Amino acid sequence: MALHLIKLCVGADSIEDVREWVSHRCLTAIAAGLEPHSVHTTRMFPKRTEELLDGGSLYWVIKGQVQARQTLLDIRQFKGEDGISRCDLVLGPEVIETSPAPKRPFQGWRYLNAEEAPRDLGGQSVGEDMPADLRRELAELGLL
Repeated sequence: MALHLIKLCVGADSIEDVREWVSHRCLTAIAAGLEPHSVHTTRMFPKRTEELLDGGSLYWVIKGQVQARQTLLDIRQFKGEDGISRCDLVLGPEVIETSPAPKRPFQGWRYLNAEEAPRDLGGQSVGEDMPADLRRELAELGLL
């Protein structure tokens, strides 16, 4: 069974913000002659990389709710110009919307077991005709 990561998506107000960011990164990569994926850099390197790369994803917490995920394609360790080790999480180009699930703030990333991961919505956005704030409040109350 796959192991996942979960991380706060700082600066994003919605899934659309994440999709725009990923799209921009993918277009930049294509223009440079690279594969169309996005990379998220973090300080800590996960020790359970084999499990993560066996079908794992990075789940994004947006405004206090797990709302989306991206497939983990690779995990690369490198040293920055400052000599500090860092980690690149290489992510697939698709931002997959998940069932909203409340999540309290935390620092860095955490492991997320497959049985605890929110399910994919499969292209069916829950309450997509509702304002994002209302959808978030209803999800917090367990009504979505």
